[in-house]
Amino acid sequence: MEEPQAWVPTDPRSRPTHTQVVAGLKGVDEGGPELVQLLTPEGERVPDERFDRFAGDIGLDEIKSLYRDLVLVRRADREGNALQRQGELGIWVPLLGQEAAQVGSGRALRPDDMCFPSYREHGVAWTRGIDPTELLGIFRGTDHGGWDFTGRRFHPYTIVIGNQCLNAAGYAMGQRFESKVGDPETGEATICYFGDGATSQGDVHEGFVWAAAYDAPLVFFCQNNQWAISVPLSKQTRVPLYQRARGYGFPGIRVDGNDVLACLAVTRWALEECRTGNGPVLIEAFTYRMDSHTTSDDATRYRLADEVELWKLKDPIERVRVHLARRHGVEQEFFDAIDAEANELGDRIRSFCRAMPQPGPERMFSEVYAASSPQVDGQRDEYLDYHASFETSEGRR
Repeated sequence: MEEPQAWVPTDPRSRPTHTQVVAGLKGVDEGGPELVQLLTPEGERVPDERFDRFAGDIGLDEIKSLYRDLVLVRRADREGNALQRQGELGIWVPLLGQEAAQVGSGRALRPDDMCFPSYREHGVAWTRGIDPTELLGIFRGTDHGGWDFTGRRFHPYTIVIGNQCLNAAGYAMGQRFESKVGDPETGEATICYFGDGATSQGDVHEGFVWAAAYDAPLVFFCQNNQWAISVPLSKQTRVPLYQRARGYGFPGIRVDGNDVLACLAVTRWALEECRTGNGPVLIEAFTYRMDSHTTSDDATRYRLADEVELWKLKDPIERVRVHLARRHGVEQEFFDAIDAEANELGDRIRSFCRAMPQPGPERMFSEVYAASSPQVDGQRDEYLDYHASFETSEGRR
């Protein structure tokens, strides 16, 4: 039986069948023949004439370091998920299965580059030197993020779907206006993260328009994890997402989002394009969300277990582990040491979360604006008086 073929538009009046849409979106070979891949699911290193030079400095030590990143990021994510289930966090947004896309692209950034995340980029935060404990306050409802946004060059998490693309476009436009692009050695660039579902938002479209019109040094990094909560990709687009860039006048590329080496190399290439004045660029990281959309979601209601099991064979961590063991002869002691470090990280995250202080109700007002105003002060005083009315001599009622 022949594999279904993707739709190739030759007549503007033609329409693809559903089968052709799915074939074009997912391809027949883990993302289609256009997929950039340097490390197969079996851990084999495959050459790529275009992108090998962007991974030329990645030797054994660097691969070990990337493996450590992947394992620790996954452990931090699993602890966050468990803490929510135990009532310590109000919600958690899992990244399970997307570690390679985040670590690979994050490690491609330079210190002066700026990053705009959505709400799932815990792995990118890790690569920017942000400890997982600094993320907990967002999901416990105690703060807006515990890191130095400017110093770490990592914007606060954005909950409004797609809004970060507008923020990133404006920032990248500023980089161009201030002549911070043009030199491949000293130039700056910006990267913006969003999911496949966000591509249906107007903010993402507008970000594309502004970035293209001003040649902004901006890498749009789409983590196509196949599901926008319960809506599959086939319900959102007729063509692969990376091809959408063509309509805005800038290049798009699809990379194996479960291949940390390919994500690193392709993102380095895209950032170089931006630094030298050839931006923007759209990267579609073809990956899979192994867990639910958030801890408030139940993915078993809308997707089949067989689909999840198929993607488990493409696990981003396992392919690096196999590559290290088979290609480089790395001994079990190395993997055991990383696992032990992951256990220590998990213990530290749990202890930190359970010891977090409970902020007072005044925080709702003191952390909104940079400077106070009579109106906000009046609202604060009125609310605190109301809050205090529930107090008794014995304590709270």
